Amino acid sequence: MKQIPNIFTLLNLLLGCMALVCLLQPGITIQADEYAQNVVILPERMVWASCLIAAAAVVDFLDGMVARWMNATSEIGAQLDSLSDVVSFGVAPGMIAFQFLRYSFAQEPNGLDISEIWLLPAFLIPMAGAYRLARFNVSGGNSHEFTGVPIPAIGLWLASFPLVNMFTSAVWQFNLLSNQWFWYGVILVASYLMVSRLPMLAFKFSGDRASRIKIRYLIALVGISAIAGWILGWLGVSVGFVTYLALSLLYKKNTHDLSGSN
Repeated sequence: MKQIPNIFTLLNLLLGCMALVCLLQPGITIQADEYAQNVVILPERMVWASCLIAAAAVVDFLDGMVARWMNATSEIGAQLDSLSDVVSFGVAPGMIAFQFLRYSFAQEPNGLDISEIWLLPAFLIPMAGAYRLARFNVSGGNSHEFTGVPIPAIGLWLASFPLVNMFTSAVWQFNLLSNQWFWYGVILVASYLMVSRLPMLAFKFSGDRASRIKIRYLIALVGISAIAGWILGWLGVSVGFVTYLALSLLYKKNTHDLSGSN
């Protein structure tokens, strides 16, 4: 029975591996349209990769909940969870960035022949994620806040972009996702946020005054994300992500004011 949480964790890893398979096959292709012009096409399986990463996030949440419910937490389980997270929310999202970088360069003449040196920055994402997880394991964590953005949040943010590309009809969104400088910016921001010392809000509740603030912030986050999703489609995930960052910093300020007034 004590191995049940570890089974959930290994399922997280399996989903991450399946996402990688979807990202690697069949790859970017170039086809001629009705005007005999070349059109760069991203693999449709990238959308399945996004779904698998989202499923891995659900399983990642459940394994901790099940472990606490069964009183089956262990050091092996904690290390196994970090190893699985590196794949599902680090390597797989890094491959999403890698494929989008290739896609952006492929818009140019002979773009698919570009040196892989220009694509290597995508792997800063799993490297930064691994560093953040190692730091978290050594520090022991905090029930009120995270130090740096959690790797699942980064993974889900990056996993939203294939869905944007597949389902949007807005030309400006297509242009944004096919711009390599946009992707270099995303890679740098995602990597920095994970290794930074910024205090990020942890939605764990204990019934105190700080928890009541968290509940209000969670309602605000869900509401803003829902409205953004209704207006912008899957790009609303990015709006929700930025909102989470802003609320985290605001929570830190409010709780600091509360502790100062006591």
